[in-house]
Amino acid sequence: MAAKKFDALNETFNVASEPISVEIEKKQEVSIEKVDQAVIDLEKDYTYARATMTSIIDKGREALDNILELAQETDSARAYEVVGQLIDKVTNSTEKLLDLHKKMKEIKDIESNNGPTNVTNNAMFFGSTSEAIKMIKEQMKNLNIAEETDK
Repeated sequence: MAAKKFDALNETFNVASEPISVEIEKKQEVSIEKVDQAVIDLEKDYTYARATMTSIIDKGREALDNILELAQETDSARAYEVVGQLIDKVTNSTEKLLDLHKKMKEIKDIESNNGPTNVTNNAMFFGSTSEAIKMIKEQMKNLNIAEETDK
């Protein structure tokens, strides 16, 4: 019966009188298991990256020893140039390994800081304005004395 009321409107606007069904996609909730898996993946990636970098550094040091020995035997300028380049590469790899440790430490620090980072303590003064001015002048005087003794 209600559909008959709107038949004229449906014809005017050239729309179907049948209700339109709309599918609504349900958002997925992030579960604790997924968060735990992300932490596990982070640890795995860190371990893998660290192992790879240490292996590269070890191989670079071994190659450096061999090339340095070759350079000393042949007394070739090119061999010494390669030694210098390899020293630079091994040094850069070592720095990247330290950067990896630093980044991992920062990530763990961020994860461990769940509490508030800024704490505000509100102090109240009960007294007259003349007492407040005296107290401020006294603190300024103490600060000036402390600065002079630091010099």
